[in-house]
Amino acid sequence: MSLPKYEAYAIRYAQMPRQRADNFIGGDPHDGPMPMDFFVWLLRAPGHIVLIDTGFNAATAQARNRQMLHCPIEALSALGVAAEDIDDVILTHLHYDHAGNLDKLPRARFHLQDAEMDYATGRCMCFAPMRHAYSVDDVTLLVRRVYQDRVTFHDGDQTLAPGIELMRIGGHTKGLQSVRVHTQRGWVVLASDASHYYENMDSKRPFPIVYNVADMLTGHVRLYAEADSPDHVVPGHDPLVLQRYPAFKGSADIAVLHEAPVPV
Repeated sequence: MSLPKYEAYAIRYAQMPRQRADNFIGGDPHDGPMPMDFFVWLLRAPGHIVLIDTGFNAATAQARNRQMLHCPIEALSALGVAAEDIDDVILTHLHYDHAGNLDKLPRARFHLQDAEMDYATGRCMCFAPMRHAYSVDDVTLLVRRVYQDRVTFHDGDQTLAPGIELMRIGGHTKGLQSVRVHTQRGWVVLASDASHYYENMDSKRPFPIVYNVADMLTGHVRLYAEADSPDHVVPGHDPLVLQRYPAFKGSADIAVLHEAPVPV
């Protein structure tokens, strides 16, 4: 039986300024800006709509001094998708910019690695630097969804549905997972924060927010191995994504990932 060919979209909902030295362990010898975009991703095939990550809300944007462009859930309307249409939500990890807005998805089932829930609720959160990127309100709300029988836990790699595969990577957080999706141009790997920028992977220099550096570097290798080509790997926060891929109906904030990158 042939696999479904999912549409795949990257939806930018926020951004922030950063310097190059902020984005690599050990800094960077070249001074200059290297801003960060914040994305959620939508996968769509007949009869199945999957949201990857849920972004943050306006209150979090204000508290953390992020420039919010749209509510990431409301932004789905540009693709003709309402919150009530979402069947499954893959949470790549539980950092504040990936796991907010759970209250805005009334019927979705949430998918998470065991190790990520262990990390976000266990002894590592006793240390302020390790919990800084987590929101206790978001984590608490997810625990409530567990008690409502709306969370499915995964232990390692798993097929979510034909054409969608979860890849346990770790590195950035203890239980980070990336997503491999079958599209009209082949297998695309949505790295999420397994690599924030193309340059983290290409230069073999990890992003500095990291639980395990060795797992992060090994993860970079695996991202490329699981994709049909290097052009089939999409990092989690790189503004270049919106430059490299066709825009959806001219939108500056939505990239069409199931189409080939635009020649540069």
